[in-house]
Amino acid sequence: MHQTKEPITNESYLNMDLLRFTTAGSVDDGKSTLIGRLLYDSKAIFEDQMEQIEEISTRKGKGYVDLSLLTDGLRAEREQGITIDVAYRYFATPKRKFIVADTPGHVQYTRNMVTGASTANLAIILIDARHGVIEQTCRHSFIASLLQIKHVVVCVNKMDLVDFSEEKFNKIREDYTNFASKLNIPDIRFIPISALMGDNVVEPSTNTPWYQGGTLMYTLETVNIASDLNMIDSRFPVQYVIRPQSDEFHDFRGFAGRIEGGVFKPGDEIMHLPSGLTTKIKTVETIDGQLEEAFPPMSVTMTLEDNIDISRGDMIVKPNNQPEVGQDIELMLCWLNEKKMTPGGKYSIKHTTKDARCVIKEVRYKMNINTLHKIEDDKTIGLNDIGRVLIRTTSPLFYDSYNKNRITGSVILVDEFTNETVGAGMIL
Repeated sequence: MHQTKEPITNESYLNMDLLRFTTAGSVDDGKSTLIGRLLYDSKAIFEDQMEQIEEISTRKGKGYVDLSLLTDGLRAEREQGITIDVAYRYFATPKRKFIVADTPGHVQYTRNMVTGASTANLAIILIDARHGVIEQTCRHSFIASLLQIKHVVVCVNKMDLVDFSEEKFNKIREDYTNFASKLNIPDIRFIPISALMGDNVVEPSTNTPWYQGGTLMYTLETVNIASDLNMIDSRFPVQYVIRPQSDEFHDFRGFAGRIEGGVFKPGDEIMHLPSGLTTKIKTVETIDGQLEEAFPPMSVTMTLEDNIDISRGDMIVKPNNQPEVGQDIELMLCWLNEKKMTPGGKYSIKHTTKDARCVIKEVRYKMNINTLHKIEDDKTIGLNDIGRVLIRTTSPLFYDSYNKNRITGSVILVDEFTNETVGAGMIL
């Protein structure tokens, strides 16, 4: 492995914060090359990988090292020169850990983009400097907005092919800003880059003296994502009840799960849903011992002062700040399956740690994700379509709207017979 400037120790690695980001752009905008460049310039590639890529690049008669080969892992992707499935890559710099999802640009792979973007803190949207803002740019930005990705970095790529023209860059920035004003994206930044040559990716470029902002790597290392977590609405979906069988812990009864919102401390008054019973937190424990406080996305075990009947799928919240509780739920639903959605159809639904069943009561409209228009007259939802639907669940869900909390505001629908995940929904 190449040596980084400062060695990353095990301890510093474990304590670093993690940024998940996704890349989106049209076919041939250079997404895979950009990720390859980030990995290559941040010294996150093994030497044998580098040798293999250099050898393939030479064999193909390319006058440069084809860095896209680092992420286009499927053979079909390499043969066709396109990205088909979501490829995840992991790397770290001395400042942060990263998980990057390289998602496809094609319309028929919208579901793959939704999958890759659903957990991202930040989206990189690539625009070819020669072509400017195109239909796919708009589609990817809409999906990023729908999935509540708070930070978008618009990388105007292939600047070397337009002579690093400031005028071209400013025109693209203006066009994109006009379109994005219709979307809900609070933080948008623009960077002129050349993924192939490395301009403004990890090192600042001498070819863009007119650009005063940071490089892409600097932006990824410094963007503030701590404030994106919901620290106000306390939500603790229970995953598992811990009742050890040993004599030593005879009376121990703990509730394990991951905190999805707010802060929990010993002594806090809490409410159990669905019963509505209240009690206080006795301890908050982890494998390393007891904690003074816990917050998202920590996985902990709570013990309570009173004995309440709590099981998987229940939720622990604060009495003065409760989620919505209901069975009739409005969703923006992205359909992920070849088989069209059946109005009136029954599906299994998974929401936080709760499993239930649901029926599709009504399709309100379908989105044209290129123009953002609502299609009222055609309500058939097929593969890669996104529409607004009303569902009814067999038992109440404890939920928030997706823009308030991405975890308690999302559901997945599963076909009861094939067990395939058929839809991903954002609660409105």
